[in-house]
This record gives sequence, structure tokens and C-alpha cells, in this order.
Amino acid sequence: MVGADAVASPAMAFELSEEMQALQSSVRKLARDKVKPRAAEIDRTGEYPADLFEAFRDAGLLGLCIPEELGGSGAGVLGLSIAIEEVAKYSNTAALMLLLTRLPTGPVLIAGSEDQKRRYLPPIAEGTQRAAFGLSEPQAGSDVMGMRTRALPDPDRPGGWVLTGTKCWMSGVREADWYTVFAKTGDPQSRAHDSVTAFIVERRWEGVSVGRTDKKMGVRGVDTGELLLDGVRVPPENVIGEVGGFRLAMLGLNSMRPVVAARGIGLAEGALMYATDYVRQRAAFGKTIADFQGIRWEIAKCAVDIEAARLLTYRAAAMSDAGRFHKGDVPFLSMAKYYAAELAVRASGLAVQLLGAAGYMEDHPTEMWYRDARQLTIVEGTSQIQLDLIGRGVIDGDLWWD
Repeated sequence: MVGADAVASPAMAFELSEEMQALQSSVRKLARDKVKPRAAEIDRTGEYPADLFEAFRDAGLLGLCIPEELGGSGAGVLGLSIAIEEVAKYSNTAALMLLLTRLPTGPVLIAGSEDQKRRYLPPIAEGTQRAAFGLSEPQAGSDVMGMRTRALPDPDRPGGWVLTGTKCWMSGVREADWYTVFAKTGDPQSRAHDSVTAFIVERRWEGVSVGRTDKKMGVRGVDTGELLLDGVRVPPENVIGEVGGFRLAMLGLNSMRPVVAARGIGLAEGALMYATDYVRQRAAFGKTIADFQGIRWEIAKCAVDIEAARLLTYRAAAMSDAGRFHKGDVPFLSMAKYYAAELAVRASGLAVQLLGAAGYMEDHPTEMWYRDARQLTIVEGTSQIQLDLIGRGVIDGDLWWD
């Protein structure tokens, strides 16, 4: 049972610290100056925005979640969420680039050896390497235990493994220098959690290749596609945590909920601000659209949702930074991801509607936000999965008010 004090303790300070406010201000300026002018072109061409990666690197944003002793800034999940929120106002592709500094590194931060942390995390913070996360497979999306990628003991190297299989829907698969990959080390038909293990797989190794890349509805510019593993030999020092450590996948995803939620909040803010500017200027029936009460009410409801999502998300981020991403914490983390992702869909839909026919055209970013928002309800645990986790939390008593 999670008591009231445990829930409230990381979140009672409703104002950001001076350091977090400074981060928010600097990223807001960078997003306006660098990301906003490039968003439409990135979406149109689908080309990886190397210039934005360099801008993030130069601003020290690639190591927000990485401890200072490993070359990062130690701003944690909260700092990364704040940065992503600002960037996502203009481009969810750019926000995804920042997210990928934490998703694949999360299992290493949580359970990796000191050697793994020192080998693989400083290059991420420095921007000299990139990483990606391999969990899903063609037949195993939400049903993670249905994965078929196998890891067999390496007969030539005690403690080593040989990986064979295909991972799909991997964001940043083409740009990555290494991958966090989950594979079955036990019976391939087993659904027991101790049959799955996490590995660090380097792109340069023999047997590692990128398969097809996907043609996406939105969030274009960061490739999503297949990672092919054909007899890849992984040394024992690249096993993350313990053999049979599937729980690590869930802990990593749990800790990421607020980071994904921040993409939704930023998108919703960007869409609502743009649409509000439009209705303040658009004349209709002898007045502006903003003069109509019904329009103001819709804007008001969306604004309330944004602030509610922000509180859920910042609380979840503070919990993650406090190491609170285990079973009893899951409902609170899932609430942030669920609410913010669904808000992004509602807010982008409202923005299109407020602009009318203009909102449906590529002349305005509203149609891009509308396409991008749908991804957020699917990635890293669908909205339905989040609802199930929250519901189970209530039934199990992890979320209770008595």
C-alpha cells in the first residue's frame, strides 16, 4: 500500500527550482530560435535534423539524465521532461531526439555495471554516440513476452551469448551506435519473466544490421525501423543486470512515463497557443472568432487539461528521480503518460477545428500536430495498457485513498 506521505513527498513544491527555471528558459529560447523554424521542413522531407542534434549537444541537453560524474548535468528525468516539453511545442521529432538520450540508457542507469556506465554513458552525454531501445517485435508489441529473439550461450566464450532475431519499430535505429536489446535466454515459448535478459549490442559488431525503415504518418525525421540480429556474439560484460532480468525492461519503461508525457504536454501547448493566436485575429460575423463564448470555453477546457497534465507529469518525474518506479508507483506514473498522450490528441484536434479548413492544410502546423499526437498514445505502452496498469493499481490497493 502506498501511503499519502509517500505519494506527496516528492511533489509538494509546486514551483520549479531556480536551476530548473533557468533550464526551462534556456531551452525555450533554443526551441524558438532553432527548432520552430525547422519543424515544417523536417516533417516534409523526413530527413534527420543533424543541425538540431548539434544544437542540443552544444547546449548540453544530451546528458540531462546522465549523472555529472559520467559527463552529464544530473538534471534527471524532471530536467529532461522540462526540456522536452519546450521542444515539443514545435517538433515532436526534435523532442524524440532528446527522449532517446534516456530510453536506451535507462536500463544501464538502473542496473548496469560501473564498467558499462563508464563505457557507454559519457559518449551519449557528449553527443559522440547515440543509442536506441529494442523491445518490440512484429508479433510482440504490447505482448512483450511473445518476443522470439533468442540468446543462446556462446559455446566459445563462457558467460557470452549469441543473439538471433528481429526487433521492430525502433526509433533512431539508423543513427544509433549501440542498442539496449531484450532477448529470450530461457525457453522461447516461456512467458516467465526470468526467461528474458537485457544486453548492450554495438552497431559495429558482426551480424548486426538495420532492416527496413518504416513510412510513418508523423514524427518524421527520426527513422523508425528494424534491427536485425544474425548470430551476434555478445560478451558477458555486456549483459545488463542479471540473466533473467525482464523486470528491468518494465522498470526502465516505468521510469520513462513522464518523459513521454512531456512530449504530449508540449504538443498540446504548442497547438493551443497557435490556435488561440489564430482565433484572436480571424474575423467572422463582424467580430473575431475569439469573441464567441463557445470558442473561449473550448480553449479554457484545454488549458485546464494542460495544467492538470503538467502536475501529473512533474510529480511522476520527481518520483522517477527518487527511484520510485516500482509496482506501487506504477499507477501514478501511468496516469501522467495516459493523460498527457490523450490530451495531445484532443488539443491537436481542437486546434484543427478552431482553424477550420485552414487547419487541415499544410500551410499551418496544426495538421502536423494532429498526425504526431497519435504516436504518443501508442509508444512505450498504449493508452489502453496504461489504463490497465492504473486499474490494477486500484484493485491491488497500490492506489487507494483510505
